[in-house]
Amino acid sequence: MATVPSSRRTPPPAGRHARTAVATATAPATPKRHLAPLDGLRGLAVLGVLFFHAGHFDGGFLGVDLFLVLSGFLITGLLLKETAARGGRIDLIAFWGRRARRLLPALAVTIAGTLLLVWAFGPPLLLGYARDDTPWVLANLANWHFIADQLGYWDAAGTRVFSHLWSIAVEEQFYLLWPPLLCLVARGRHAGRNVAVVAAAGALASLLLMITLVDPVDTTRVYEGTDTRAFSLLLGALMATPPATRLIARLGCKAAGWTAPVLACGIGTYWVLTDGQKSPSLFHGGLFAHALAAAVLIGCLAHAPATPLGHVLGARPLRWAGLISYSLYLWHWPVFLLLSEDRLGLTGWNRTAVVTAVSVAAAVLSKFLVEDPVRFHAPWAKGRTGAAALVATLIALVALWAVIPQPQPGAGSVDLTRLTDG
Repeated sequence: MATVPSSRRTPPPAGRHARTAVATATAPATPKRHLAPLDGLRGLAVLGVLFFHAGHFDGGFLGVDLFLVLSGFLITGLLLKETAARGGRIDLIAFWGRRARRLLPALAVTIAGTLLLVWAFGPPLLLGYARDDTPWVLANLANWHFIADQLGYWDAAGTRVFSHLWSIAVEEQFYLLWPPLLCLVARGRHAGRNVAVVAAAGALASLLLMITLVDPVDTTRVYEGTDTRAFSLLLGALMATPPATRLIARLGCKAAGWTAPVLACGIGTYWVLTDGQKSPSLFHGGLFAHALAAAVLIGCLAHAPATPLGHVLGARPLRWAGLISYSLYLWHWPVFLLLSEDRLGLTGWNRTAVVTAVSVAAAVLSKFLVEDPVRFHAPWAKGRTGAAALVATLIALVALWAVIPQPQPGAGSVDLTRLTDG
């Protein structure tokens, strides 16, 4: 991403090649999909969430916020690159098809596998809630279902094997709504600036909604609401726009190289000091500030990945964790609930080690047997056959949900403490 020194610049092209050069020069600086430091950030994010659910790291839930910022940054960068190449147009069907191939195979396997495992080995209460929640998960509306059901995220999530999928629903709703909006505003000479203005305005509106709607007794509404969490995605999107990338570029690689560690230390400190709902400042600007710092950190790493921090985050263990982070996020929570302390006869870090190993194994199998083959090596997964496969998969999941019996009334009267992580 470094600029070419002025003494070595080539003369401007002439004739019909000039238009191509201009389009290339004005296109947003889009990082590679698997830029090593960003994969490392994914790895840290999923590990934070995993240890949060294991009861070892109270601030680890902020890893979800980091996921959202990364998603907004990467997706918006790809969309802006497409608009620059296609004269302000986006092939929405193709975009949604790519997102479906990326997200839905692993999600479908997780839903089916979790339902079968809970049916076979889980307590009745867990099965009853799993059946209640499945239709909303399939409709990508799990977050709004949990809000309407008044499920206190911080207190009662241990009774729902799909409670962690609220964030997947938020992302998928963003993927549905953001590209058409971007199509409308990414036009003309100031396309990048227009997108930046819309992203910034949307992020501020989302922050105001969170501050206005927050309930100090139960913050689930603002924590899981698409409207009140959109600022994380939109701040990531803002950092992918040409005005933001130009601002980072003006800093230069050296300044970006020392800015990134400062931001990383600040974010890490915030993770350590934050304690979920017991930190009310989260919902009065804390989450917004965290997302903004994460967005700038991502921008600096994308501009200058070959820095000391970039090398640390791009180390093989963290990068590998990032590459399996999606499936690991999907599987870890059902595994945590099914492999309870009573079932394993283990507590603390011993149980965490076993549950983590099982979750990683499930994630690796999902990635290499399901995700990658469908995403990269399955011609049938595209076009009409891909759409037919999607419909068939949804029908199969609905059929599985229908044949699993509802637990008998009263069967769910079990000790809830056996289902939680303590």
